[in-house]
Amino acid sequence: MNTLLPVTPQLGVVMVLLALAGAGVAAVGRLGHSRAILTASVRAAAQLALVSLVIVGAIGFLPAAVLFLLLMYGVATFTAGRRIARGRASWWAALPIAAGVVPVLALMLGARVMPVTGLVLIPVTGILLGGCLTATSLAGRRALDELRIRRGEVEAALSLGFSPRDAALEICRPSAAQALIPALDQTRTVGLVTLPGAFVGMMIAGSDPVHAGVVQVAVLVALLAAESVAVVVTIELAARGLFSE
Repeated sequence: MNTLLPVTPQLGVVMVLLALAGAGVAAVGRLGHSRAILTASVRAAAQLALVSLVIVGAIGFLPAAVLFLLLMYGVATFTAGRRIARGRASWWAALPIAAGVVPVLALMLGARVMPVTGLVLIPVTGILLGGCLTATSLAGRRALDELRIRRGEVEAALSLGFSPRDAALEICRPSAAQALIPALDQTRTVGLVTLPGAFVGMMIAGSDPVHAGVVQVAVLVALLAAESVAVVVTIELAARGLFSE
């Protein structure tokens, strides 16, 4: 079978060298993430090795695929939540992620543009969950940072008659909305700067470029819609103070 990168011992050596180089550059530049780069690289290798084995069984059995997707959702919620808040308030991150992913999946499944099989559900849902995870954590952190730094402006808006929610929204929404920029840039530059995974994967599997391109555009548009919903819900939660409980 053709692969994008041949799986050889040399590839493993190169990956180790790149991880060490990334950590070294972060150390020299005093970025404070040297250890995180190494641990993230090791975790990625271990997790993908384990997940690859699990997916082999889940792909052919729909209930197993659904359970695996629920596990992915739980991990996404935990990861986004701990970036935004502490304690029980962090679990509010489950709402924007679900609000972004579920309607998009429901539309695609209801319109029968996506077959109900583990082979399709797992990668597409994984892409949507990953995008909503990033959008939620970025929007939540930006919103809370703005509300903390610009507390005086929030109080000024309150003195003018704004409700607490409206006052918070006026301050945090512009900055938090920038969480959509990565997804927008990816969609705007697809094919010109980047060739995303779905497109490359289908090409390697033997699909024609037109079919691969249509599928990739569908995934990117779905991702934009899901992330937009996730960001709006995250901003609303932050404005209502639910991440500060």
